[in-house]
Amino acid sequence: MRVAGKGRVNRHVTVPFTFDGKRYSAFEGDTLASALLANDVRLVGRSFKYHRPRGIFSAGSEEPNALVTIGHGADRTPNVRATMQEVYEGLSARSQNAWPSLRWDMLAVNDSFAPFLGAGFYYKTFMWPKAFWERVYEPVIRRAAGLGALSGQHDVGRYDKAFAHCDVLVIGGGPTGLMAALVAGRAGADVILADENSEFGGRLTGEVEEIDGQQGHAWADRVVAELAQMPNVRLMRRTTVTGSYDQGSFGALERVSLHHACPHPDAPLETFWRITAKRSILAAGALERPIAFPNNDRPGIMQAGAVRTYLNRWGVVPGRKVAVFTNNDSGHRTAQDLHDAGIEVTGIIDARTDVGSVVGVPTFNDGQVVATAGRRGVEQVTFTHSGGQKTIAADCLAVSGGWNPSVHLSCHMNARPQWREDIAAFVAADGAVPGMSIAGAAAGAFTTAACLSGGANTALGVLADLGFTKPEVAVPKAQDGTYDITPLWSVAGNGRAWLDFQNDVTVKDVSLAATENFASVEHMKRYTTQGMAPDQGKNSNIGALAVLADATGRTIPETGTTTYRPPYTPVSIAAMGAGARGKGFAPERFTTSHTASVQRGAPMIEAGLWYRPSYFPARGETTWQEACEREVRMVRNAVGICDVSTLGKIDLQGPDAGAFLDLVYTNTFSTLKPGRVRYGVMLREDGHVMDDGTAARLGPDHFVLTTTTAAAGQVMRHLEFVHQCIAPQMNLRLASVTEHWAQFAVAGPNAREVLNAVVDDPITEEEFPFMACGAVAISGVEGRLFRISFSGEHAYEVAVPARYGDGLFRMLLSVAEALGGGPYGMEALNVLRIEKGFLTHAELHGRTTAFDLGLGTMIAKKDCIGKAAARRPGLTGPEREQLVGLRAVKAGDEITAGAHLFREGAKPIRENGLGYVTSACYSPTMGNTLALGFLRNGRARHGKRVLMVDHLRQISTVCEVCDPVFFDPEGRRARG
Repeated sequence: MRVAGKGRVNRHVTVPFTFDGKRYSAFEGDTLASALLANDVRLVGRSFKYHRPRGIFSAGSEEPNALVTIGHGADRTPNVRATMQEVYEGLSARSQNAWPSLRWDMLAVNDSFAPFLGAGFYYKTFMWPKAFWERVYEPVIRRAAGLGALSGQHDVGRYDKAFAHCDVLVIGGGPTGLMAALVAGRAGADVILADENSEFGGRLTGEVEEIDGQQGHAWADRVVAELAQMPNVRLMRRTTVTGSYDQGSFGALERVSLHHACPHPDAPLETFWRITAKRSILAAGALERPIAFPNNDRPGIMQAGAVRTYLNRWGVVPGRKVAVFTNNDSGHRTAQDLHDAGIEVTGIIDARTDVGSVVGVPTFNDGQVVATAGRRGVEQVTFTHSGGQKTIAADCLAVSGGWNPSVHLSCHMNARPQWREDIAAFVAADGAVPGMSIAGAAAGAFTTAACLSGGANTALGVLADLGFTKPEVAVPKAQDGTYDITPLWSVAGNGRAWLDFQNDVTVKDVSLAATENFASVEHMKRYTTQGMAPDQGKNSNIGALAVLADATGRTIPETGTTTYRPPYTPVSIAAMGAGARGKGFAPERFTTSHTASVQRGAPMIEAGLWYRPSYFPARGETTWQEACEREVRMVRNAVGICDVSTLGKIDLQGPDAGAFLDLVYTNTFSTLKPGRVRYGVMLREDGHVMDDGTAARLGPDHFVLTTTTAAAGQVMRHLEFVHQCIAPQMNLRLASVTEHWAQFAVAGPNAREVLNAVVDDPITEEEFPFMACGAVAISGVEGRLFRISFSGEHAYEVAVPARYGDGLFRMLLSVAEALGGGPYGMEALNVLRIEKGFLTHAELHGRTTAFDLGLGTMIAKKDCIGKAAARRPGLTGPEREQLVGLRAVKAGDEITAGAHLFREGAKPIRENGLGYVTSACYSPTMGNTLALGFLRNGRARHGKRVLMVDHLRQISTVCEVCDPVFFDPEGRRARG
C-alpha cells in the first residue's frame, strides 16, 4: 500500500516488526499505524462492549481504535496508540480485547445481543436478584472490564522526573507554535516548545502546501534548525503537555526511549516534567471530527485528514478505491491529494449543496452516507443524492465532519469553552487559564496564513507583557481563505450510527439517555459511558452533545460540554511516580541505634518514615506479647531505654521566637523561662488539632520544639508557612534538626541512677526538676538533657549529636541492665502511653479538636492560629465525640482499635453509633484490657457502660467508660 514518490520515510532502511506474532517490514520513520496500513493490515482491534472489528481511524493521539500492547513480560505496556508508537527493529505489538484471536473473537457474540445491551443496561440488569451481585455479576464484570492487561510483574523500566522554568511555554509545534517560538526566541526570551509528535510541523507534515515558496514541511525544518541554535530555546519532541495547573505550572510527559530498540541503559523510558512558565501559548491545533452514520465503524473508515497525512507523510494509502464524505473543504483536499498521487477516488459525497469539485473525481453535492457494507472492512458505500440513493465501491472512506479546536488545556482550571457558530465548534474562553494565550487553530483559525500570523501576533503580545523588546520577524506568506462548513452531526438510516468508537456509544444511546431524563451532558456521559474511553472523547464529545441538544430541544451552547480533566493523554503511573519504586517509594530511615537493636533480635517495624524496634525478645519468650509485658513491667519497676530520635525536632532562634510560638501554639510560650520545657498543642487554621509536643527554652532567643514522629514534616511546613505568609515581620529563623540529634528516653524509678552513671557531672532533683532542660556532657561530648516523660515514670531524654548515638545507646543499656533494666520497643511504649492517656496520631488524626481531647483549657486568652475557628458552632458541646478511657468489664475480654461503640442493648448499626476506639492494649500494670477512644458526650459518661463491636473481627465487648488516665492520675511518679 505504499505510493511511489510520496512520504518522507527513509526507504533505504527496512525495519522488521511483528503484530500478533506475524512478521512485517516497515521503513525508518514509520509509526506502527502507518506500517500496518502499508502492509494492508486493516483489522487492528475490537471495541470494548460489542467486540466489533475496528481499524485505524486517525493519525494522532486522538486514536480511539488502534490500541495495542507493546512488549512482553515485565516490559509489557498495554493501550499504546499505534498512531503514536514509532516502529523500531524487533518491535512486538499485539492486539487487545479479543479472544482467542483478533480475527476470530468469541466475545463478538455480544454484538448479537446489542438490543439488550444498550445505554445504562448495567444499571437496570444487575440490580436483581440482590444476592447475585457479589458472587455472579461483579466477578464477571471485573473479568470483562478493561482493554489491555498489565503483566502483573514489577515494571523494571526506568522512568524519570524533571523540572523546568521558562518565560514562554509554547504548547504545540505546528505552524502556529513554530512561529510563536521563533518570535519569542529571537526576542531573547527563555522558550520551551513542546510537541507530542516525533517531528515538529503539525499539519504541515501531512499536507501538500507551500510557505514562502517552499514546501510546508521544509519551512518547518528550517525554523526548527534556527530554534535549535538558540541557547534560550528548548525543543521538546515527543512531549505531550498533559495538564495545566495553578500559577503557570504544567505537567508534561516526554517519551524518551520508547522508539529505540536498544535504549541507552542510563536513559529513562519516559520523563514526567513539571514546567513553570511566566506565560504560555496554546497552539495545540484542532482535531478532525467524524460524522455519525449507519455502520460508520467499519475498518477502512477514517478521518479525511488522517488519510491525507498517511499519504503525504508516510507514503501510505489506506485503500486503492477511496471515497470521501465531508461537510467542509477538508474532504476535497484529501480527494485532490489522492487523485494527484494516482489513487482512484470513487466519489466525493458532500453534505453541502453548492460546492466545487476536484478535477477527475465525481462529486455528489447534498449527499449523505446512509450505509456501508463489508465484513472486516468497508467495501462499498451507499449514499443519498438528488433524492435517490447510489452505491459506489470503496475500500476506504475518508470522513470529515469539521474541526474542533483543542481547548482541553484551557479548561483544566474549570473554565468552559465558548461556542462559535461560524466554525460550528467550541473555542477557549478569554482568560481561561491565567497567563495563557490561545493562537492558531486552537483559537478557531483554520488556515495556514491565519495560524502563522496568529502565532506571531500572540507571541508579540506575550513579549510585551514580559517587557521584552519587539524582534524583527516577518510573517511568511502561506495559503489563506475561508472555512466553509455546513454542520452535520448524524445521518438517519438503518443500522447503528457510532459516536464513541472505543466505548460503543451510538446516536440511539444518547437519545435514550435524554428520553430517560439524563438530559444533563454530565449525566448523559456517565449513563452512556460516552467520552470515557482512553481517548477522552476527543473524536466523539462534540458530536454526542450535538445529538443530545437535538434530543432535548436545546442549542449546542445551551447543552454545554462535559468537564475537561487532565491528563490530556494517558500518563504512565510509573512516570508520574518516577523514583518512587522500592526504597524510593518507602525510604528506609534508620536510627543510630538500629544496628544495636537488630543485634539484639528486635523485629523492626515502620513508624512514620523510620524503622523502630517493635520489641526486644528475651530468652524463652515465644510471642511479642510476652516481651511487651516484660518491658512494661521493667520500666514501671526498674528502668528502660528507648530510642526517641524519630520525634520531630525543630530549632527556633531569634528575638521574636517566643512571640512566634504564642501565635502557633494554643498556650503561651513567651513567658517560659530559660532552662524549662512546656507541653503545647498546635491547631490547624480550621480549629482542629494538628499536633502536640514540647518546646524547650535553651536560651532567651533559643527554643527547641519536639513534634510527634508522624507530624514532623507537616509541622515544619506549617511553621514555614506561618513565618513567610502570616508573620513575615517576626525576626527569627527555624530549621529541622531531627536527623542532627540522637535522643534516648531513660524511664523508670532508676532513671537518674542510670543517667548519673554516664554524664560527666551528676545531676540532682533540685538542679533538674520535672520539665527542666539544659546542657549536659557525656565523656566530653556536649549534649542536651530534658526532664520529660512519655511513660508516666521518672524519666529523662538525653540527646547527643547523631554520630555519637550508637555509642551512647550501648552505654546506657550496659548501665541499665546492671540495674535490672534494658531496652524497650514500640509495643511497650504504646502500652505505657495508653496507661497514662497520652496522645499519638491515633487520636490526633485530623478530625479532633482541643475540646474533644479535653485540652480546651489550654487555649489561652491570647490569639493563636485556629482559635477563632475552634469556637465555631458544632466544634464544642455534648454532641461531640470526646476522648475517654475504656476498660473491659470482664477480665480477659478484648478491645480492638477501630471498633465502634454503642449503647448496651442497641443494635450495632451505623445509625446507633456513639463513637469509636483509637488505641487498645492489654495492660500488665492494671491487669486488664484498656483503650482510648472517642465517645459522644463521653466525659459525662464516666462510670457507665458501652458496647464495643468490631464487625471485621466479630468481637463484642462490654466496656466501662472512665477517665483516659488509668495509671498514676496525679503524676507523682513522673514528678518524683
